[in-house]
Amino acid sequence: MSEGLILVVDDEPQILRALTTNLRGAGYDVERAATGEEALAAAAARPPDAVVLDLVLPDISGVEVCRELRTWSETPILILSAVGEEEQKVSALDAGADDYVTKPFGMGELLARLRAAMRRAAPAGGESIAVGGLLVDFDRHEVTVDGRAIALTRIEFDLLSLFVRNEGKLLTHRAILREVWGPAYQIESHYLHVYVSRLRGKVETDPRSPRYLITEPGAGYRLVRPE
Repeated sequence: MSEGLILVVDDEPQILRALTTNLRGAGYDVERAATGEEALAAAAARPPDAVVLDLVLPDISGVEVCRELRTWSETPILILSAVGEEEQKVSALDAGADDYVTKPFGMGELLARLRAAMRRAAPAGGESIAVGGLLVDFDRHEVTVDGRAIALTRIEFDLLSLFVRNEGKLLTHRAILREVWGPAYQIESHYLHVYVSRLRGKVETDPRSPRYLITEPGAGYRLVRPE
């Protein structure tokens, strides 16, 4: 039984071959495209369960492909980026990509990030989410950490809710501000840092060495399950 259909988009033949071989070895069906236009056509003809998308393509950029896909599809998108493409990577995440890996990458890391993105895309069940010892009850607006109840303001609760609903996913500053404060709300990033710091002070055992809320320098934040 297939684990799902993955659309792989890259114009480098050796990477395309390596990804195809390893994804098929992991039980996935694979559709391939070497350009952005081919990718959009393939996704429309046979909607994939996830997309592995290179940022640099010979016709249109991976950012444009991501933005176009997001007009009609919520399929998980994993970006492949090279060192030095930080601005494009953040643009792709803001355009709707779910995560990224940096070239050269380990196949084990790519497969793990792909599985995590596909899990997040699965329909949610229940009225609460647990990440390690952190439990968020959305109906009751209650949060516990290792069984201990903590009090959060409305903004802090909304911010934590966004993180736990996107466990493992890198959320950019812009995406967080848009989702928590609203698309028209212009707020400076340092203000967001203050809220994240306050949230860490309540959910982390040691806020200076966080286990849950991890900073991705220059990009945003990621909530992870403690090891």
